[in-house]
Amino acid sequence: MEPELNFHRPDDKTLQVCLAGDWMLGNDIPSAARFSEKIGAASSVERVSFYTGDLGGWDTGLLTFLVRTIKECSPAGIAVDKTGLPPGVQRLLSLASAVPVAKGAKKEPARFSILERVGEWAESFWRGLLEMTAFTGEATVAFTRLITGRARFRRRDLLLTMQQCGAQALPIVSLISVLVGLILAFIGAIQLKLFGAQIYVASLVGIGMVRALAAIMTGVIMSGRTGASFAAQLGTMQVNEEIDALKTLGIPPMEFLVLPRMIALFLMMPLLSLYADLMGILGGFAIGVSMLGLNFTEYYNKTKESVRLDDFWIGLFSAAAFGVLVALAGCMRGMQCGRSASAVGEAATSAVVTSIVSIVVAMAVITVICHVLNI
Repeated sequence: MEPELNFHRPDDKTLQVCLAGDWMLGNDIPSAARFSEKIGAASSVERVSFYTGDLGGWDTGLLTFLVRTIKECSPAGIAVDKTGLPPGVQRLLSLASAVPVAKGAKKEPARFSILERVGEWAESFWRGLLEMTAFTGEATVAFTRLITGRARFRRRDLLLTMQQCGAQALPIVSLISVLVGLILAFIGAIQLKLFGAQIYVASLVGIGMVRALAAIMTGVIMSGRTGASFAAQLGTMQVNEEIDALKTLGIPPMEFLVLPRMIALFLMMPLLSLYADLMGILGGFAIGVSMLGLNFTEYYNKTKESVRLDDFWIGLFSAAAFGVLVALAGCMRGMQCGRSASAVGEAATSAVVTSIVSIVVAMAVITVICHVLNI
């Protein structure tokens, strides 16, 4: 039976609450707000009693209703007569009221001053810097062991990771590179047409893509695609205690898990950047032919004349450096992942952010060095 709530007035000063049906959590239990409205409408009530002759089954749903009812009566000074309730309900209500709420059990939002927040941020930043330095040192030691032929990892893992980082990333790299070349050429064409210098669109696209943009865009793509994947993979292994199992077996996780990913991305990033150079130049060529009336020979000769071999080497070096940074960021966040499912998502997000920030900083440093060396 569905739970029912009715009210009866035996006399002017008494309100009798009549409970009927099954007061179970799965049923549509009446709200305590109905009792509050009844009390508010009847100002002469000084006593509340209960009638449960038609009450069926009950569980904590009934107890919750009664606790709220009793709390409504206390501020108004209304006496509550519990004799009409079942003995089990009376005992549970007595037990609930006999144990007071522990002091400090209800947590209140902590308020910190600006100085405390700055100190906490500085401490967190310093701790993260130490962890990053330690992880970079361990990765350097693992790479040294690789050079001396003592690193332990499976070669097929390296080949599989190279396939995932290289061949499987070609579609997204192709799309983004062509679009970047199109956008760069379109922006340049609008301004250069004002001076009749449309042919220099080839120089703008060629130098921009080969020297910087191809490597940067490829690095950003691999940050979101591969860096986050590395963090999620290692983070899941951390949650499942697979990394602890490797340590127990005497297998260094840095060599077995991190090293193949670093090598794969270090080798694949320059190749992807070189491919992005070609796709970006093709995108600029499409704008040059369709909007500026240039032919293939003119565009090709101007690109060949403008782009130097040093530009290619700078772009390839930048791409290789970005590959190492993306792999380090993804693997570091994965190895530092917590032991929960939400921590895996946080590790993936942090890996992407760290990778992109590292790429931007590294590109700024490389640009300054090239300016100082006049290359």
